[in-house]
Amino acid sequence: MQHFNSIEMNVNRRRIMQAGASAAVGALTLASATAQAGQNPARQPASGSAKPKEARFWLTNVTLEDGFERGAENQVLSTKTRKAHLLIENGKIMSIAESRPADGLPQYDMKQSLALPSFADMHIHLDKGHYGGPWKAAVPFVSVAQRIKEEEGFLVPFLADTPKKAKALIDLSTSFGTTHMRVQCNVDPVQGLRNKDKVLEALTAYRDKIDFDMVAFPQHGLLKHVKLMDEAMRNGFNIVGGLDPTSIDGDVERSLNTTMELAVKHNAPIDMHLHEPGAQGASVISRLAKLTEDAGWQGRVTVSHAYCLGQLKGNPILDEVLSRMAAVKMQVISTAPIDTPAPPVKELASKGIMLHLATDCINDHWSAYGSGSMIERASRLGEINGWDDEYSLNRALKYITRGVAPLDDQGKVVWPKVGDNADLTFVAASCSAELVARRNPVDAVLRRGKASVWNI
Repeated sequence: MQHFNSIEMNVNRRRIMQAGASAAVGALTLASATAQAGQNPARQPASGSAKPKEARFWLTNVTLEDGFERGAENQVLSTKTRKAHLLIENGKIMSIAESRPADGLPQYDMKQSLALPSFADMHIHLDKGHYGGPWKAAVPFVSVAQRIKEEEGFLVPFLADTPKKAKALIDLSTSFGTTHMRVQCNVDPVQGLRNKDKVLEALTAYRDKIDFDMVAFPQHGLLKHVKLMDEAMRNGFNIVGGLDPTSIDGDVERSLNTTMELAVKHNAPIDMHLHEPGAQGASVISRLAKLTEDAGWQGRVTVSHAYCLGQLKGNPILDEVLSRMAAVKMQVISTAPIDTPAPPVKELASKGIMLHLATDCINDHWSAYGSGSMIERASRLGEINGWDDEYSLNRALKYITRGVAPLDDQGKVVWPKVGDNADLTFVAASCSAELVARRNPVDAVLRRGKASVWNI
């Protein structure tokens, strides 16, 4: 459900200014520490040169993270880096060399740009949007029922421009380093599956830029449209979506059971959109966890938004529901909302529950806002949680890379490795901590070794 994004983004200006000032002070302190540690200073991306088109080539003068510089009390002071040269072959990293290669293969100088795992937007709507067309703000929010009724009036007329607008959103997202999307696509009685075809048209055309999953999203409710959802899962969707079983479907047990039945029938994961509050939302998650265990669907169920977890922070119920989630390896997707409680990062981490970030809406009928930048989302998560130190900022990166980071929690290098897919985002930053704090520009983006962005 998308209406909460308009709430999330409609934030008090004073709070933005305060958060911005805090981030600026932290960024200056970080820059000083980084300079003392001998790292490359931040820079603007150079004007674009010819991008690689060969199946086999070298990316030279690449900056890679190489561990943590620690102080007397073992606290992380800065991030160490090293220079390396990456051999890209048929979409994979096939060599990581310390010395400049002399094998005659094409070489592309990355000019000390920092290489990072490319980013993933784990919850984005490419249909129903205004972005890519004339500017249009969202109409004032009255209720979910009213929003759905409003949708019924424009869904079919929107279809003609959906491929163009979806491509514009993909271009926007990839320009900020994203190479994977979990795409939420309406399955509703107004348009049937026609918008799926339009969204897939755009995604398929941009296969070199973006990898994707398709979530069958029952925006207008699941229980009244089970046959349509079943048809959707046979025709292009690979994840079963669910939505607020209490407030939208009005029958928690039947809604959750039907969602799981569809998932089992089509051997598909579940992405449950849950906006229901406090103990009510926690009850839904607990029941879903039990169904997950009974069906043997461990590790295949995600809860999107999950505001109830943030609302229950400090309540004993939270530990109980998180334990149930952890037992069946549930994951959580959040937009890092500004002024509504977000899933608590520390508590999720303590239970080993993976958190992913997402943009959700980008200038569509539910929200006028959205930049398309996953870097911004990681930065916002840091601001919300008060992450000003080098270590915390460094750890924030994993929330936009599906858990992959150059360094593990102890500072050991774990990425890149020979044989990894060449899904790379290069940024004009000295380290990932600086990127999260300063939101530095993107220099280049490669998906499976093919460049979609090239500002080197």
